[in-house]
Amino acid sequence: VTGASFFVFSGALKSSSGFLAKSSIVEDGVMVQITAENMDSLRQALREMKDFTITCGKVDAEDPQEHVHIQWVEDDKNFSKG
Repeated sequence: VTGASFFVFSGALKSSSGFLAKSSIVEDGVMVQITAENMDSLRQALREMKDFTITCGKVDAEDPQEHVHIQWVEDDKNFSKG
């Protein structure tokens, strides 16, 4: 589990790259590179406020290296007060 101050989603990953998706730590955030098709699905999920999972790693790998889960949770306005 990785906490981050921000996320960057890039839809510029080419299908021919051999990767489902790639993630990397950037400063105090996370950058996730996905295909244009996956970016369309991500946008739709965000509009509909639905959970979304991105599987990262090589296309031909038996076990994916990691997952990026976007999960909607109950709004908690009682953190970082003051």
